[in-house]
Amino acid sequence: MRTSVPGICSRRGFARNERRRGFTLIELLVVMSIMGLFIGLVAAIVRPDDRARLRVEAERLAQLFDLAAAQSRLTGRSIGWTSDGAGYRFWRISDDGAWAEIGAGDPLRARTLPDGISISNLRIETMPVRGDMRLVFAPGDFTPAFTLDMALGAARDTLAASPVGILRVRSGTQAADGEAAPR
Repeated sequence: MRTSVPGICSRRGFARNERRRGFTLIELLVVMSIMGLFIGLVAAIVRPDDRARLRVEAERLAQLFDLAAAQSRLTGRSIGWTSDGAGYRFWRISDDGAWAEIGAGDPLRARTLPDGISISNLRIETMPVRGDMRLVFAPGDFTPAFTLDMALGAARDTLAASPVGILRVRSGTQAADGEAAPR
């Protein structure tokens, strides 16, 4: 019969304490999954998805269209917009009646779209535009009713202007008939 002396561990008690020094597999898995979720969250914040990037560009273009229409009304000169699909430019009627591109210091300066974003399918008064994409904001008129599609990967947004000049960005995927389908 063994007796233990107080303050001195028996062999069995010492071995039991020695096993408890490390982490269990479950504890390690919980920590790893928390770290994975944190890294995924940081990655989503740092690099937004295609829909968010496209939405930002569509909203920017909508605000520039509003600015062009307002400047046209205030200055009494027409302002035009053209796009080649990968970028766009704004134009202003000069004193001699010719179109002149708006310079680099102006908010309506020429812009190149970020990689992967494209502009397509301009329709004015529901009629598709053939050839160059071109809009004109005339001083006395309302903004023409138009729709303009923007795409980035599978994400699609449509800028839609009503006949009274209300401009909205609609998010949606491309439908079979060419119209934007709401999500």
